[in-house]
Amino acid sequence: MGRERALARPFLDTHEKVVDALAHVEEARRLLQEQVSLPFGGLLDVRDALGRAEKRAVLEPRELLAIAQILFAFEQTRDAFEDREETFPRLTSLSRRLPLLETLARKVDRCFEPDGTISDRASPALKEARDRTRGLHRHIKSRLDGMLHDEKFTLHLRESYYSLRNGRYVVPVLSQARNDVPGIVHNASQSGQTLFVEPEDLVGMGNDLAIAQAMVDEEERRVLQELTEAVGRESGRILEGVEALADLDEAEAAAVLAADLDAHVPDVSQDATVELRLLRHPRLVLKGSEVVPNDVRLSNESRALVISGPNAGGKTVTMTAVGLCALMLRAGLPIPAASGSRLPLYSAVQSAVGDAQDLEQGLSTFSAHVVQLKNIAVGAGQGSLALIDEIAADTDPREGAAIAIALLEDLLDKGSTVLVTTHLEELKALAHMDPRFINGRVGFDSKRMAPTYKLQLGASGSSSAIDVAARMGLSEHIIGRARELSLGAGGPLAQALAAAEEERRRLFEEREKVERAAREAEERAEKLAREQEAFDRKRKEAQVKFFEDVKSATQGAMEEVQRLLTSLRAQSSEKVAAQARAELQTRVEDIQKRTAALRAELAVGQLAQAPVTVRPGAWVHHVGLGRDVEVVALGEKDALVAAGPLKMRVPLEELGHSLRAKPQQKFPSADKQAAALARAEEAKPSEMRLPNLQVDVRGMRAEEAIRELESSLDRAMRVGEEGALVIHGHGTGALKQAVRDYLTHSPYVRMYRPGESHEGGDGVTLISLRS
Repeated sequence: MGRERALARPFLDTHEKVVDALAHVEEARRLLQEQVSLPFGGLLDVRDALGRAEKRAVLEPRELLAIAQILFAFEQTRDAFEDREETFPRLTSLSRRLPLLETLARKVDRCFEPDGTISDRASPALKEARDRTRGLHRHIKSRLDGMLHDEKFTLHLRESYYSLRNGRYVVPVLSQARNDVPGIVHNASQSGQTLFVEPEDLVGMGNDLAIAQAMVDEEERRVLQELTEAVGRESGRILEGVEALADLDEAEAAAVLAADLDAHVPDVSQDATVELRLLRHPRLVLKGSEVVPNDVRLSNESRALVISGPNAGGKTVTMTAVGLCALMLRAGLPIPAASGSRLPLYSAVQSAVGDAQDLEQGLSTFSAHVVQLKNIAVGAGQGSLALIDEIAADTDPREGAAIAIALLEDLLDKGSTVLVTTHLEELKALAHMDPRFINGRVGFDSKRMAPTYKLQLGASGSSSAIDVAARMGLSEHIIGRARELSLGAGGPLAQALAAAEEERRRLFEEREKVERAAREAEERAEKLAREQEAFDRKRKEAQVKFFEDVKSATQGAMEEVQRLLTSLRAQSSEKVAAQARAELQTRVEDIQKRTAALRAELAVGQLAQAPVTVRPGAWVHHVGLGRDVEVVALGEKDALVAAGPLKMRVPLEELGHSLRAKPQQKFPSADKQAAALARAEEAKPSEMRLPNLQVDVRGMRAEEAIRELESSLDRAMRVGEEGALVIHGHGTGALKQAVRDYLTHSPYVRMYRPGESHEGGDGVTLISLRS
């Protein structure tokens, strides 16, 4: 039934029906992609059997088994769509039309053996009757075996064996020994020399066997009648389920076809716009041929495509591919074109393709072609599609061209879309005079002397008839003479058209180059944008990781400092203080090493993600130094870089993008006096700006001074002070030296220095705290 539906698939007449049919196919295609196979294999058409069951005719075992398989398929199909309604709503809706008759299916299946014979399980009476017949068979065979071992009895036999004739056990008796073996003759050989006799001693048991077999046959008939009646009562529901299975089978077949064609669902145009991307002829695809895809475009303004070019170049293939796609869309099938294609829902598709001559009706090739053109003109209307191969070709070219132009104008006036193939120059010229026409040509490779099968829109093509004839094996002297004759052929119109087409071809090729370059540039820009985005993302991720690691290390260090400070406060021993100082120094060095390693890792990652173009004068980042440097000179594998006054050679792989802009170079002033004044101005003492925190330890012993200083710095770090001023005086210098020794190893101190003359001189020490 699915095959019948596929062969009789109708052309749908509304946009809504087409969209719904395409949606069914797409759902079935997704089902195939999920490798869900519906259980349709091996199912038979049971419609006739269901009709007879409804009329109470007894069905054969094979028919009942076929119906049982259909019922099991109902159950398996419904299970396949269980919990898939959101993904496959339309197919799930079809599956719900399948009746749940599992009990009936199992009842029928239980009554038969795998070979189709009725099973003893079908009924107790059947098993009892069969047991009796089997017992009688064994008893009769045992008696016969005994007779065949009696030498006196076997003297009267042709051979020592027994067989069945009409359900009775017989032995082959010689015709002349008929009176020596009493019994009933059931058959004889063709020569009459052998008689098949049921021995008299076995006649009674044979009668009993016949009665028992009759009881078996009657019980088997009753079982079949009972099963048939059960099927007949559900025949309406089963038939409805079979219809639903056929719909699903048809949808799956359409999905398989779409997959084989690599087909896509087009957008249905509401106007005459046609845009078929990478169109392929479906029959060539199904044959497994290598198909050259083509783009076909038409618009509301240009609804007639005139295809020209060499014979056997693919003109008719392209045109009929468009027609088949139009019919496939009307049938609710995806088309062999790329995604994003657009196609109208044509009200009619008419064609004149091939030689329609009919000698019986007195129609020549041209007259038969004209009849086809007449039928197309009569049936043309708004929203119809006309396909005409080699229009008006088999007559005088001038008159044929006139007929062709008049017909095409009439079709366009009626609102039709038209595709024609031609070699007529007058038709190729229409695109230059009437905006409703557009030219297209199939290519020909003059180097290979073979068509390219590639459609080029906006240009007309030459027939290349002589080249095609040469390729098909026409003799060389004929080809040479033809080329001589063709040099002066064609009038002014043909020459003008040839010149215009040559200019158009040149411009088209230039435009293609520009468009190709633009596409490549756009692709490169998109690629660079994607790479830049990925680089920025990874750089940010690396920075976040770096700062998180630094934060973690800092927090650990602060906790360690707090632990050591607590220990120091509890034990004021000099030995403990020295030990704590050493631990802090080790901790600080460890953090510095980890920070430097993390910075190097971050920089190396950035270098790998965004390699830099190194050239003299470039401002780059050096991983090892952790700072930006300037490239002075470039070697094969290394570069000479300058970091302030320091110059060194470093490997190129250690250089990456600078994270900051290159600082502007300051050139010396030409006015030396102004420069000297500027330097003097810079050298004069600046206004005295001292830190807010001042720690005065004058008069204290060294240990007291250190405790006071440590406590003050601890408070300063908590409140966020940037620096501090320690006043220790000059004295003997011991207190000053103790303070500065402490500051050298303090984790709070970033750097310190003696005071300037305007800040207190060497009697004070200025501290810069870590942030």
